[in-house]
Amino acid sequence: MNTELIELVKKQGMDPETVSQQIENFKTGFPFLEITGPATPNNGIRIMSDEDLDHFQETYPKKAAEIEVVKFVPASGAASRMFKDLFAFLDGDGDISKSGFVQKFMDRIEKFAFYQDLDEVLKTRGTSISDCLDRKDYKEILAALLNDDGLGYGSLPKGLLKFHSYESGTRTPAFEHLIEGSQYAVGKGKIVKIHFTVSPEHEEKFRAEIDSIVPQLQKETGLKFEVSYSQQKKSTDTIAVTMDNEPFLEEDGSILFRPAGHGALLENLNDIDADLIFIKNIDNVVPDRIKQATVEYKQAIGGLLLEVQGKVFEALQELETEISPAAIDRAKKVYVEDLGGKIPARFDGMPRMEQFSFLKGKLNRPIRVCGMVKNTGEPGGGPFWIAEEDGSQSLQILETAQINLEDPNSERHLQAATHFNPVDLVCGTRNYKGEKFDLLQYRDMKTGFITEKSKSGRELKALELPGLWNGSMAGWNTLFVEVPLITFNPVKTVNDLLRDEHQ
Repeated sequence: MNTELIELVKKQGMDPETVSQQIENFKTGFPFLEITGPATPNNGIRIMSDEDLDHFQETYPKKAAEIEVVKFVPASGAASRMFKDLFAFLDGDGDISKSGFVQKFMDRIEKFAFYQDLDEVLKTRGTSISDCLDRKDYKEILAALLNDDGLGYGSLPKGLLKFHSYESGTRTPAFEHLIEGSQYAVGKGKIVKIHFTVSPEHEEKFRAEIDSIVPQLQKETGLKFEVSYSQQKKSTDTIAVTMDNEPFLEEDGSILFRPAGHGALLENLNDIDADLIFIKNIDNVVPDRIKQATVEYKQAIGGLLLEVQGKVFEALQELETEISPAAIDRAKKVYVEDLGGKIPARFDGMPRMEQFSFLKGKLNRPIRVCGMVKNTGEPGGGPFWIAEEDGSQSLQILETAQINLEDPNSERHLQAATHFNPVDLVCGTRNYKGEKFDLLQYRDMKTGFITEKSKSGRELKALELPGLWNGSMAGWNTLFVEVPLITFNPVKTVNDLLRDEHQ
């Protein structure tokens, strides 16, 4: 970058060295990862037996009651994409025969949890949903739902939309996450800690929603709720460039910086100080009647993490007191049998101190257990074995963009994959001495994404940081566990709320 650009970058509060590296990434692209195979059942993905589930349901709550547990919920995004088809209809000619999506929405409109609220808005305007349907004035209904002078659902975050109906009232995803938290995220002192990452413009509404729920919930459960919030840090934004990889300049001469995807939330996660952190997306919630499977498997993956982590800590503490062949063998056994690591072929021929350094380096890392569901064609990252530079292999969650589809072997491994990642994680972010890991040290900065966007009619290229559960956790110890498909019920479009799981 020239001196003028460097000064402009500084003026906008960004780091010139980081921005320079980002521009270089646009020019060179990101290397594909070397896949050695998909993680499949009993080859990287654990299948829980009934005995395992019973064991963890008994042991996990007792262990959790003695430690700090936090539920971390990325909730920043606006829900506008949920209503893409409705917005298109609102901007169109009003011919419902051209949109099966809108037809379905109108045919079953009374099934939505926001039905009564929407009807009240229309009544203040001298009409009602049924009147509008009779007149086939579908646009009036959608305007009342989406626009800010109505319910404003088009600009609210998903976490504040009404998803589910109960006899006692309705619930938003934020409400459902509090309920879930009370069922598997109860930590020391009977405290349920939940952390939402939110956009600045939505934080006040989030706080109002949570403050209206917590007192009654504390009374009903006998638990204490501590809810905290953070915003995606401006410093994690990445530079946008033209199609020629030059900084994209706005009309006022400033450089365009854009939010860098969910990988930017690694900084927020790094600020959380807890023994155990669950991560789950805001829109993946279900009504009470089918929460049981979710609770069982959350306890199972939490219990598994604590059990394996205990063995890792013992092995590291032993290595700290003696570097004997027996201590090396026990540490190797923990790495291979409990963490599922694959040792390089040259390991047995290494000098003992080199074996010690290898094992300590492998064991002394953050750890995560990730739920994986059988692949039913949903988009999302998948679990794979990756070749590491030291000759070992690690388990990673990869997006398709990280895989070289022109390489026959990589394509074959992709086709053989059986599972995908529903963002169902539990993380251990403290080491064997009780100190917090610096999570920024365990990400792979060579695993970002470049996408093409547009601004004011001009094409641009945007850069996403390594995804939170992809490259941002590339250096973690990873365990994959198969979880039932019923635990994965995301709401990507408003009509997903019509599925049986959300009724």
